Amino acid sequence: MTYRFSENDQFNYEILLALGSVWRQGADAGEVLSTAASVADGDGQVWFDAWLDLGRRVRVEAEECAAAGHLVSAREGWLRAAGYLGTAMVGVDAVPDAEKRAAEAFTEHRACLDRFLLALDPPAEPVSIPYEGTTLPGYLVSPPGTDEPLPTLIANNGSDGPLSATWTLLGAPAVERGYRVLLFDGPGQQSMLFERGVTFRPDWENVITPVVDFLLARPDVDPRRIALAGISQAGYWVPRALAFEHRLAAAVADPGVVRVAESWWQHLGPDLRTLWECGDRDAFDAIIEEALEQNPALAATWRWRAKPYGVETPYDLLCEVSRYDLLTEVSRHDLTRVVDHITTPLLITDPEGEHFWPGASEQLYDALPGPKELVRFTEEEGAHLHCEPLGRALFEERVFDWLDARLAIAGTV
Repeated sequence: MTYRFSENDQFNYEILLALGSVWRQGADAGEVLSTAASVADGDGQVWFDAWLDLGRRVRVEAEECAAAGHLVSAREGWLRAAGYLGTAMVGVDAVPDAEKRAAEAFTEHRACLDRFLLALDPPAEPVSIPYEGTTLPGYLVSPPGTDEPLPTLIANNGSDGPLSATWTLLGAPAVERGYRVLLFDGPGQQSMLFERGVTFRPDWENVITPVVDFLLARPDVDPRRIALAGISQAGYWVPRALAFEHRLAAAVADPGVVRVAESWWQHLGPDLRTLWECGDRDAFDAIIEEALEQNPALAATWRWRAKPYGVETPYDLLCEVSRYDLLTEVSRHDLTRVVDHITTPLLITDPEGEHFWPGASEQLYDALPGPKELVRFTEEEGAHLHCEPLGRALFEERVFDWLDARLAIAGTV
């Protein structure tokens, strides 16, 4: 089962994600397919303009619906507009004055997402999570009809996806099943990156522990039934946090990630890796910079992927990314591996055709010392590829049924 909508691999994958979000009303199939047809040549400027125009058009329609009192149509329109504007951002580094255009598009995207979340029943609650002298922005989204303590899912975004995708991939199915859901931006993610300039960090326990502290202080959260689920690069951040934060009842990594840098090396190749490992900084940087200069599309993708790390030179960037490693030793004084400290029950998805971290889900599963489960998704089922973009119903069934069962151990779902 092969679908190809764009010559650009990343853009093609983004179209699959948009189509998959139709399952949770994050897009309309006709809107996605008609826009995809106009961006098939893979040009970044065309991509950005097309999705930005679509997002703005849907946003105007949503505002008109709201003004006329059609609140359901308005709410659905705001979510679709947020998704399309977030999709546009993937191509922003290919356009002139990229930083300015990114700020404009992100502001519009987040305004639409805010309007959608506040139009839910009940309205989502904006929250500020104390974090190292500042706060992490987020929303607590609840099912209707109760203020009682409920099981709560921390939805951990990946490296560069919009928060609207975190909602459709994790938040919406959790709320429908009776969970409260915390959506938030961590360091390097979305508003923390675009509005505050705060970049990624490998020690994600220092992000999740403040989040857990925040939830445990709330009377509407069942302290025995807090779970953590992460998508894409959060397949590293989730197990990293679990190694040091042990108050969570269960967790999900979609997919498993052991070494984040592997997603870079599979594209750079073994010769460049050898050069980097030899420490030849000048030669490595020269080769990468020449390749980026000759290929504007590749350069735009590189800038998009590198931006959340806050490191510009290629050699130093790969040094930074290589710190994100679950098999590394905890410290000079504790020679055990990070993964050896994970005791929380962890479900790991293993989609066929995983193209960012092939084989990593099984590697993580084999390395885990505690309760674990590996759930496969296949091409035959239509649920293959990174984060199962076209297999959302099957993902929800398998993953949330597992979560329900695990949380029932510590309470009653």
